[in-house]
Amino acid sequence: FVLVVLFINWYRTEAGRATFDSIIIEVPVMGDMVQKGAVARFTRTLATLLGSGVGIMEAMEIASKVVGNNCVEMALIRARDAIAEGKSISVPLAKEKYIPPMVTQMMGVGEQTGNLDQMLNKIADFYEDEVDVAVGALTSMMEPMLMVVLGGIIAILVVAMYLPIFNMAGAVGGQ
Repeated sequence: FVLVVLFINWYRTEAGRATFDSIIIEVPVMGDMVQKGAVARFTRTLATLLGSGVGIMEAMEIASKVVGNNCVEMALIRARDAIAEGKSISVPLAKEKYIPPMVTQMMGVGEQTGNLDQMLNKIADFYEDEVDVAVGALTSMMEPMLMVVLGGIIAILVVAMYLPIFNMAGAVGGQ
């Protein structure tokens, strides 16, 4: 209990959140899902804001806060600062480690064609589908493991229940 409380308090600090999020995003299966989910939230939010007429700087500020991962959020803030210097959206995002290349390429196409909000919605749809597929695969992999663990727990309970009965029967029968 104490460890959980200490972890929660540590995670609430800026350094704790940054450290934990950087560790989570590097985990092989989980990190990929976290990154794709963060990109999907970012692109969906940015598309909605730009489609509603919000300025790019304010939209990037808001969208960076909803991603749910500190690493991706810092990457988006760095990109926003570069955009404030006059660069296009896709160029600074392409330099970031946590933004997939496909996202920046599609955003570049959206900028050139003038349909950035539509392109962002397509990116969000793609990554939301990717996350759904990954979660489905993960749960289908976990089902057999859960069955084995539950079977083991039930076996331990059965042995724990019947062993004293057999010991008593052996003690009574031996006299």
